[in-house]
Amino acid sequence: MEQAGQHRIIRAEDVAVMGITEILRHIPRIYRSYRKLVASLKRERPTIAVLIDFPDVNFRLARHCRRLNIPVVWLVSPQLWAWKRSRLRWVQQRVDRMMVIFPFEAAFYRARNVEAEFIGHPLAFLPLPTNTRTQYAAANMFANPEHPETSSHIQKPWVALLPGSRWKEVTANLPTMLEAAAALGPGYDFLIPVASTLDRQKFSDLVFKDISGHLRWPPGSSVTLVPDARTALHHARAAVIASGTATVQALTIGNPFIVVYRVSPLTFCLAKRLIHYPPEIPAPPDAEGHLPIAMVNLIAGRRIVPELINQNFTAQRVAEALRPLLTDTPTRATMLADLAEARQRLLPPPIEGHEVSPIERVADAVMTIVSSQP
Repeated sequence: MEQAGQHRIIRAEDVAVMGITEILRHIPRIYRSYRKLVASLKRERPTIAVLIDFPDVNFRLARHCRRLNIPVVWLVSPQLWAWKRSRLRWVQQRVDRMMVIFPFEAAFYRARNVEAEFIGHPLAFLPLPTNTRTQYAAANMFANPEHPETSSHIQKPWVALLPGSRWKEVTANLPTMLEAAAALGPGYDFLIPVASTLDRQKFSDLVFKDISGHLRWPPGSSVTLVPDARTALHHARAAVIASGTATVQALTIGNPFIVVYRVSPLTFCLAKRLIHYPPEIPAPPDAEGHLPIAMVNLIAGRRIVPELINQNFTAQRVAEALRPLLTDTPTRATMLADLAEARQRLLPPPIEGHEVSPIERVADAVMTIVSSQP
């Protein structure tokens, strides 16, 4: 945006801090940056404000915009439909147009007197990777002496393991994922995308020194760290994915997968109490009383991929759920069809017979509001 001519007041990367003690240490600098941003609103009086995600900051900025009579367009809704529903009144009071990326969100807001538009999910508009399986293997997997027989590995089924983009998620999810991978037996190669938010060397040490050294790997199997989750999902036969945005990536690519996640018992109990879905989201609990958490199941309106959470997230259960997805079984065929149907729900209706991207729809909404200003 800066290259396009926008004036940047605050660099987001300068206030992006994670961790309780880290946030406490940087609170003065973060607050100074926030006050500088608010001062710029009062000084510049922009014609319109486009707020993107980041509810803890943007709800406060929206309040200042309302006081200054600056219309607010909000892109990517906070998940008020799952929890913190009390914040809905802030949306009603401070937001002129909510631009949502999941189909059920528009109905949720409209039923509560908020003007909302479903613009489609940006991932659904991305083209599929174009490199071949052979090119991908040569570039990422077997271009080292440990894997000289490239052709034999290309013919094997590949399984993608996506443990998350935060270190705490990785340490909670990856050990069980790799244990399940070893339990599958011979004949598989495993791809683990390393998120850009993680230290690759630290990640590699965890995989090959701390975890794999304690597992009995079947002969002929391999584990390879790769840089890009989307391409890995495109070439993998199936995947095991920690609940999050990566599940939507797998949905848009059409890769069969299972969802896993592990949090502390206290967090799990609190989440069960706090998460309640509105009527716009048909999400009945399972036999154990657990509501679905995987976004793909919420998009579909029913459970189309297995969810193994906390005590159900074991290596044995992961392996059992994964095996039917690795061969041409009825289970795999059903999931592929269900994913294709759910993927279509991420695409908004065409406008005058033409497909319009999410960003174009946001731009149109902004210009409509701007042109209506006195």
